[in-house]
Amino acid sequence: MKIAIGAAAGNVGSRIAKKVASAGHSVILLGNKLDALKNLNIPNSSSHEVDMSNMEQVVAHTKGADALFWLVPPALGVTSLKAWYNDIIAAGVAAIKENNIPRVVAISSLGAGASDNLGTVTYVGTMERAFKEVASNVVFLRPGYFMENFLLQKNDILEKGYFSFPYATDHDIPFISADDIGDIATEYLIDKHWAGQWTRNIMGPRNINLKEAADIFSEELQQEVVYKQVTYGDIKNQFADFGANDIVQKELVDLYRALGDPNGAYATPRTHDAHTPTTLADVIRNKFISK
Repeated sequence: MKIAIGAAAGNVGSRIAKKVASAGHSVILLGNKLDALKNLNIPNSSSHEVDMSNMEQVVAHTKGADALFWLVPPALGVTSLKAWYNDIIAAGVAAIKENNIPRVVAISSLGAGASDNLGTVTYVGTMERAFKEVASNVVFLRPGYFMENFLLQKNDILEKGYFSFPYATDHDIPFISADDIGDIATEYLIDKHWAGQWTRNIMGPRNINLKEAADIFSEELQQEVVYKQVTYGDIKNQFADFGANDIVQKELVDLYRALGDPNGAYATPRTHDAHTPTTLADVIRNKFISK
């Protein structure tokens, strides 16, 4: 099989690329930096520098694909996240339709499209609806909060002994590793025997609150790590410091509010197939301590 992978140099995409290649399939690697794709050293692969929001480029480089992995990579320097998502969704739709790609796996989110004003949680709902119009066989993986996002606060955790979110200390979150997301996506991509349009929640081993997360960091790092609650205004200012404009700042605050709602996306009930094995302790040992 030939499998096309969008954002192939990212945490999830690179995991999929390695797994797919190791299973003996050929891989089309798509991403915005050719060097990063080539540095993955994936056997039996072709690398293409592609703007994933560019319909013509995406269609051209997914010809002949037996399956497509698609997600919207994070971006702060865009005019709006809604426009960014819409462009990448449209490019994916065009590739699926024009190249008659038989199977598609896409990364969505818990609570996808539940209502307006949820930031990117709303926008991935738009993706689900759009892909269903053109893909007969499509799986939308709906993960919780990526454990690897803690790496964005690695210096604060290791040097200052804290991490921060705008959530109550007892707000429990379905933390999930990008590795598990990649592994599940790979299973669908290399399996020719499933059919239809599916959604699957994937939520890590169990929900944990932020006090529990701090305790896990403290134990694994052998130093005190505490949780520091900040305001949504603080979050907005952080993204402003990273170069996001006012529109993107609001969209990201909307996302954080959605994820912090005790009756919102992260209140999704667990089912058996939502379980994934990698724990936060595993991620700390493998990605904080060993690197």
